[in-house]
Amino acid sequence: MFGSLSKPLSRRVLPGLPLTLGFTLLFVSVIVCLPLVALILKAASLGPAEYWRIVTGPRALASYRVTLTAAAFATLFNAVFGLVLAFVLTRYRFPGRRVLDAMVDLPFALPTAVAGIALTTLFAANGPFGSALSALGITVVYTPLGIAVAMAFTSLPFVVRTVQPVLEDLDPALEEAALSLGVSEPRIFARVLLPLLAPALLAGVSLSFARSLGEFGAIIFIAGNQPRSTEITALLAFIRLEEYDYPAAAALASVMLFAAFVMLVVVGALQARALRYTGRS
Repeated sequence: MFGSLSKPLSRRVLPGLPLTLGFTLLFVSVIVCLPLVALILKAASLGPAEYWRIVTGPRALASYRVTLTAAAFATLFNAVFGLVLAFVLTRYRFPGRRVLDAMVDLPFALPTAVAGIALTTLFAANGPFGSALSALGITVVYTPLGIAVAMAFTSLPFVVRTVQPVLEDLDPALEEAALSLGVSEPRIFARVLLPLLAPALLAGVSLSFARSLGEFGAIIFIAGNQPRSTEITALLAFIRLEEYDYPAAAALASVMLFAAFVMLVVVGALQARALRYTGRS
């Protein structure tokens, strides 16, 4: 009588599945798919020749170079610093740890325009950081370096918050076993921890890169927005919108959308391979 009641429920069973699935599909369609479809249709209203002329113009190509280069440097910095920061927050206890942990989420809560103004003030030639860097011959504000700094600031939490939970769930017995065998700590990190962290790190890096590609508010204050020098693609698309050239703005946005999509597909494939390597697929 009670045997059937004691049978555990399948993890795939979700009460109210038709309602929740319908709500989810409606939300995704209206909030995500509809704007993307509108963007693609607006870009498709251009003829192939006109579309190609817009997306391969000298100013557009320069904006791609600036955006992708700065995003790559910001993501590389976040991959290293974010991993170290997640490791420190997870493995060490020290005064102010909770404050530092809360500050990681500051770029999420801070309006990007405010972040851009703050970064410009800090790294200006007469600012606290900018004056010290100017003495070394390094200029941040109104240079591509400033764009990379703004991108790194706004996208760092993606790496930290993706890697941190995985670090917390790792079994310390793996490291203890390696230490008992006489393996050095750098080798343990490279051969034991890093392969286990690779899927989460790849996910965080991909989100950080995608966030950097779409950053706008924090960059326009620190970049200087000089065409073919410090002008990002998002700003160029915004300029086309101010000129009421909506098809051209959609064409430029579609290029960045395609770049982000390709990047996510590649990183997804690498992440799946890493999961198979670690046996957690």
